[in-house]
Amino acid sequence: MLKFIVPMVMLMKYSKEWKGVQLGMFSISFLVSISCYHNFFMFNSGFNLGMDYISYIMILLSVWIVSLILISSQKINNLGNFKSMFINTNILLLLFLMLTFSSLDYLMFYISFEASLIPTLILILGWGYQPERIKAGIYMLFYTLAFSLPLLVSLFIYYYMNGSLVINLGSPVSDLGYLSKFWYLSTIVAFLVKLPMFMFHLWLPKAHVEAPIAGSMILAGVLLKLGGYGLIRVLMMFQEINKMFCWLWVSFSIVGGIYISFMCLRQVDMKSLIAYSSVVHMSLVLCGVMIFSWWGLAGSVILMVGHGLCSSGLFCLANMVYERTSSRSFLVNKGLLSFMPSMGLWWFLLSVSNMASPPSLNLMGEVMLILTMLTWSKILIVGISLLSFFSASYTLYMYSLSQHGVFFSSLYSCCSGKVVEYLSLFLHWFPLNFMILNSSLLMI
Repeated sequence: MLKFIVPMVMLMKYSKEWKGVQLGMFSISFLVSISCYHNFFMFNSGFNLGMDYISYIMILLSVWIVSLILISSQKINNLGNFKSMFINTNILLLLFLMLTFSSLDYLMFYISFEASLIPTLILILGWGYQPERIKAGIYMLFYTLAFSLPLLVSLFIYYYMNGSLVINLGSPVSDLGYLSKFWYLSTIVAFLVKLPMFMFHLWLPKAHVEAPIAGSMILAGVLLKLGGYGLIRVLMMFQEINKMFCWLWVSFSIVGGIYISFMCLRQVDMKSLIAYSSVVHMSLVLCGVMIFSWWGLAGSVILMVGHGLCSSGLFCLANMVYERTSSRSFLVNKGLLSFMPSMGLWWFLLSVSNMASPPSLNLMGEVMLILTMLTWSKILIVGISLLSFFSASYTLYMYSLSQHGVFFSSLYSCCSGKVVEYLSLFLHWFPLNFMILNSSLLMI
């Protein structure tokens, strides 16, 4: 792991060289991507760090998204808006994410999981757009902290009972009546908030809308995946108890996903719509993780990767429009095909990937999750069909409302797109649609 961590720490020293750091981040991405030749359970072990397949996929996604953030945040470099501090914050966040995904110890996992909150908060408060960013940052901080404290207590109790906090080493918790059920709920609620599950999702749209492009990309691309990854790691302790509560999480996820889809259909803010669509996607991931089947686990990981790339690309597009029109409202940003004709293709490509069209990873993940849920219970076909239909509806609503129609009268002309913007969008779209050719890597 040190061969990935040390170069990143070295990059922080050269944070004034924007292009040099961009090149360095893509070099680290390449270094991580060529580590996929292992075919055994755990590798790169040492210093209480190590990777298995799920950790590896998540670390590769994190490094790739942070590399794309440095391409997409070119405006910060042009304006000289504390650019060295911006680079250091992003690299520090990536460092915490890599430590989280590669921790072999529950306590180290918890510490780095919580530490990733600080750079995210700095990004929102430091480079956000509106004064409401302070409220959004406080929402995110207190939601995450309040529900994470029970997790810390439960980890200490687990250590007291097992004598070890090494992941996979301790024995599963046996059913002790009401006490073990309360223990189970207090352990997983931190990850349900981070995912975010329906009813714990209120911090997400606020954080997304007020965050700069870097904050939105890292939130959608990686930080939501911390919740899913944490559940995969923690539910091994509560295998018996989870079977009793499985129906509750699946029901909440399906009903909540349909309800949030209806909310997406009445949004007038671009970023808000994309943020709410993340909650819908993550509800499917939660179902896959909770059902405890092999296909459910693989489908959840694939959908997390697909959603990370697709949602991050859509936030990029929304930011490009915002930089030109200084508005995120659909009422202002109508008829964009007249102004930015070449961007219309990228809106289309990323929108159809968002509604899980072939050959995107989203389709593969959703097919696996739908089959998993139907083998678990046939009655879920009603909820799943409604969820799929309305997911396509709000994506179509977003695309047609932004691209077609009569454009706003106060807009005269604007730059259709720069090469660096097309590069950023291509690097989101290409892995999203071509990794399906080697899906055996993602099938764990």
